[in-house]
Amino acid sequence: MTTTRVCVIGCGFGGLEAVRALARSEAVEVILIDRTNHHLFQPLLYQVATADVAAPAVAGPIRHILRRETRTGRLTILRAEVTTIDAAQKTLQLDDGSLLGYDALIVAAGATHSYFGNDHWAAFAPGLKTLTDAFAIRSRIIGAFEQAERTSSDVERSACLNFVIIGGGPTGVELAGALAEIARHTLPDEFRRIDSRQARIVLMEGGPRVLGAFDERLSESAAKQLRKLGVELHTGCQVTGIDAEGVDYREGGEQKRLPARTVLWAAGVAASPLGKALAASAGATLDRAGRVSVQPDLSLAGHPEIQVIGDLAAATSPTKQGPKPVPGVSPAAKQMGKLAAANILRRLRGEPTRPFKYADYGSLSTLGRNAAVVQLEAPVVGRVRFSGYPAWLFWLFAHIYFLIGFRNRLVVLIDWAWSYWTFARHARVVAQPDKPKAPATPSPS
Repeated sequence: MTTTRVCVIGCGFGGLEAVRALARSEAVEVILIDRTNHHLFQPLLYQVATADVAAPAVAGPIRHILRRETRTGRLTILRAEVTTIDAAQKTLQLDDGSLLGYDALIVAAGATHSYFGNDHWAAFAPGLKTLTDAFAIRSRIIGAFEQAERTSSDVERSACLNFVIIGGGPTGVELAGALAEIARHTLPDEFRRIDSRQARIVLMEGGPRVLGAFDERLSESAAKQLRKLGVELHTGCQVTGIDAEGVDYREGGEQKRLPARTVLWAAGVAASPLGKALAASAGATLDRAGRVSVQPDLSLAGHPEIQVIGDLAAATSPTKQGPKPVPGVSPAAKQMGKLAAANILRRLRGEPTRPFKYADYGSLSTLGRNAAVVQLEAPVVGRVRFSGYPAWLFWLFAHIYFLIGFRNRLVVLIDWAWSYWTFARHARVVAQPDKPKAPATPSPS
């Protein structure tokens, strides 16, 4: 029996769901391509960066997660990076120069950081998208306290103990809350020359409030909970410069500067560069963030064999008020992955494809110990909004439930329980890169 080759680029939430759905069909051969060997549960990545959990608790090897699908003989997993897409020839070029043909293609390449045209800020203010990012941020945070301990300069010590997070969305508030807990509860008894409780955790947001996508009352509640944790909030503030010494920003019409050795970026998201590749090859249109505009069934205009899902897709969903942009969140990516796979199988059966309709079940964000906000869209009771300790418990068990693998759920639950009762964060170990050795001086002959 002839089979249709389906290539899936990316093993995030959307790509993983698409592969699982496709591998059940004997009519397709699936090739999954990802530049890493692991699937990452991104909603908890900030906890790796802030030393609350170890990396294996929120990431799992792709080959292990998809071992059952691989046993069917219909799934091949390639650790590689796609550099070029030729829509006319239906081929992908990989990073080693080899070509890979496809009959149908699902692009789930995700997103990266956007510095709004100031890419040189990336060296001073890393973002958080990958495990590599999390390790780098963890090293900066721990290194800042260590440098404060060893310096004899009050000015330098103050700069080391200033932590700036730019962006008041979920990632920004979660990082700010976690940093406040580290400074106030985890480290006070571990240094002799500094008092970690004197650290300033500063959250800068360009909009009028943090968590702007949430209900205004929840946003206000989040601000109160963050301030209670010791976070300084600066809303309506525009960052104008970042360098190795600190941050320049405009607030209330006044230009200011804050010396800081640790600046973290959580303000902007840009689509994967593969969006530009699709625009050049398939004639796709891109939005301002570089996301690919898709048809209602997630395919490209003129190329029904190509579907784009997840953070790379500029998709809309029908609502009573008209088409509404689909948010770049994991539930949306999962739903897109399932529909993309189902539409491919429908085409093979000669059936019409179905449009994507996002089922929005709500949003939740944690702010720290016993602090969170939750807004749900319940089928029967409608909108549900709550915050504080009940919201934190809901957030905790929701994330445990959606983690992949029983072992991951158990490990994270144990780590959280231990941290809750002791305030300890034992994932604070950072690897120090070896300094390059000077070449040996040849001995005289």
